[in-house]
Amino acid sequence: MDDKVQYWFDLADEDLSVAKVLLNNHKVLYAAFMCHQAVEKALKGIIARDCAEGELPPKIHHLTKLAKRAVLFDKMNEAQKFLLADLNPLNIEARYPEYKRKIADSLSVEKLNELIAETEDLLDWIKKKL
Repeated sequence: MDDKVQYWFDLADEDLSVAKVLLNNHKVLYAAFMCHQAVEKALKGIIARDCAEGELPPKIHHLTKLAKRAVLFDKMNEAQKFLLADLNPLNIEARYPEYKRKIADSLSVEKLNELIAETEDLLDWIKKKL
């Protein structure tokens, strides 16, 4: 695997690991955010494969757009596409407090367990597309 691709996949794996730690500490909002980050970075790993030397993947966070740019969206099943849609609003890094509260209220430990499992499955699928 190319070093630049491996770099992005390593980041994605680390983000998923952090999501699990956060979930264990009942920090569901930030665990959800890290699931978003993990998928974003895995998709950017696929995109990086085709980037010219020194070029970086686009600085966007919309997972569906990234999946299309990685030429994976049309290969995804409906559950994977729904996961992207579920994860998109969880990119909460610079959101206003009331938005964060609304998102946090929609999450639970049970929902996060499912989200992490689905994220892990999607990361495995993305890696197999190399």
